[in-house]
Amino acid sequence: MVSFQERRYRINPQMQDDKMKTRIKELRARYDLTQEDLANKVGVRRETIGFLEKGKYNPSLKLAYKVAITLETTIDELFIFDESDLK
Repeated sequence: MVSFQERRYRINPQMQDDKMKTRIKELRARYDLTQEDLANKVGVRRETIGFLEKGKYNPSLKLAYKVAITLETTIDELFIFDESDLK
């Protein structure tokens, strides 16, 4: 049986090769923040930040904005999109 957490963060099999790239870990280190610190500041669990950093979770626009503001950057600078992935 699949647990709630596994179901909540399940990745679409078609998306597994198209992981989103982020600079969260790099920028988090710049401000000497742990995953837990960042999670507390943006109102999510530490695991969510870990999934974001690994490209295993696509955040809502609201969460992406909160993370960008907390790390004093823009969404465009925080998340790296390959335009070929959008087709």
